Amino acid sequence: MTKIIPPFKVTARDGKSKARAGLLYTKHGVVQTPVFMPVATQASVKALNEEDLKHVKAQCLLSNTYHLYLRPGAEFLKKMGGLHKFMNWDGSILTDSGGFQVHSLSHLRKITEDGVWFKSHHDGSKHFFTPENVIEYEAAIGSDIWTCLDVLIPANAKHADARRALEITKRWARRAAAKYHAVTPQAIAQIEDGFKVPHSLLFGIIQGAIYPDLREDAAKDMATLPVHGFCIGGLSVGETREEMNLALQHTIPHLPEEKPRYLMGLGTPQEILDCVERGVDMFDCVWPTRVARNGQVMTSKGKFNIKNVKHREEQIPLDDECDCFVCKRYTRAYLSHLFRAGELTSHRLLSIHNIRFLTRLMERATEAIKAGAFTEFKAKVEENYK
Repeated sequence: MTKIIPPFKVTARDGKSKARAGLLYTKHGVVQTPVFMPVATQASVKALNEEDLKHVKAQCLLSNTYHLYLRPGAEFLKKMGGLHKFMNWDGSILTDSGGFQVHSLSHLRKITEDGVWFKSHHDGSKHFFTPENVIEYEAAIGSDIWTCLDVLIPANAKHADARRALEITKRWARRAAAKYHAVTPQAIAQIEDGFKVPHSLLFGIIQGAIYPDLREDAAKDMATLPVHGFCIGGLSVGETREEMNLALQHTIPHLPEEKPRYLMGLGTPQEILDCVERGVDMFDCVWPTRVARNGQVMTSKGKFNIKNVKHREEQIPLDDECDCFVCKRYTRAYLSHLFRAGELTSHRLLSIHNIRFLTRLMERATEAIKAGAFTEFKAKVEENYK
C-alpha cells in the first residue's frame, strides 16, 4: 500500500471534549482548523469577489467538480491555468467530486459498477463519471484537495439500500486512490517548520446514511486507504440533529487522529459546534449566503431578519461584536432599506457579514480549544441560538 504522510498537525486539544485545533498544509498554504469554507460552486461565492473573501478571512473555498466539468469545462480550466488563476484566488480550494449533485439529479442518472451516467441539467446531454475520470477532472481543475466519487442516498433510505450504496462507494474509493497515486507523485515532504506540499491532496468520502453499523464499517474501511483526509458525507441531508450526532459517534472513533475530518454541507452555528465537539475539523455550506439573500442575519446574540419592521430605524450595526466592514460602516436601517428596495448590494453585504460570522466563530472556537474552554464557549453560543 502506498504510504501517506498526513499533511496535518493537531496543535491543541480541548481536554473536556474531542474538539481539536490543527494546521492543514496544502500547496496554496496553511489552513488553520477548525475551518469554515465558503462555497464557490461555479468558481464564485455568490455575490462576492476575491477581495470580499480575503476580508472575511476565508482560508479555503469549496468548489464543485460536477458544475465545473459541465461549465466552463475541466479542460478549459486547465487551458486557463487552473481554477485558482481563473478566479484570481490564491488560497486553498477543495473540490467536491460531484456525488451530491448527481444524487440530486436522481431522475437523470443511472448508477453502475463502473460509474454513473447522468444528464446535464443545462442541456440534457449525457455524461459518464467514473472514480478515475473524476480524479482526472480534479487534476485539470487544479484544486488543492480532491475527493473521491461516491454514491449518496437519502438519510431515510432503507438499510439494504444504504448498504449497497456504501459498498459501491468503498470500491470506488479504492479505484480513485489508485488513480490518484498513478497520476500524482507522492511528494509531500516534512520539513522543520511544517510540510512541503507541491501536489494536491486526496480525501475519501465516508457514507452509510444514519445507520451506526454502516458508519462504523465505512470509517474503518476508509481508514485503511492511502488518503490524506476524510470527508463525512451523507449527513445534513434531512436527518435530525440527534441522528447526525449518532452517526458521528460511530464514525469519528474509527478514524486516525493524524488526519483531518471534513463534514460536508453543514453551516448552522449549533450543528458546526456539535461536530467540532466530536472531533470534526472542516465544514462548508451554502447556508450563510443563501439565507443572506432572504434577509437572515447571524450575530453573536442570535439571528434575526433584516426585513422585520423594528430594524427600519435602528442606527446600530448588525452585530456590535463583529469586525467585518459591513458592521463598521452601515446601520441596520440602511441595510433594511437596501433589502426592501430590492438592491442587490444587500445580498453582497449581508453575505459578507454572515460568512465573517462563521469564520470568526471558528477563530473563537480555536481560541476556546487552546484555552481548554470549548464546552463553555459552545454552551454560550447555543444559548443565543435556541
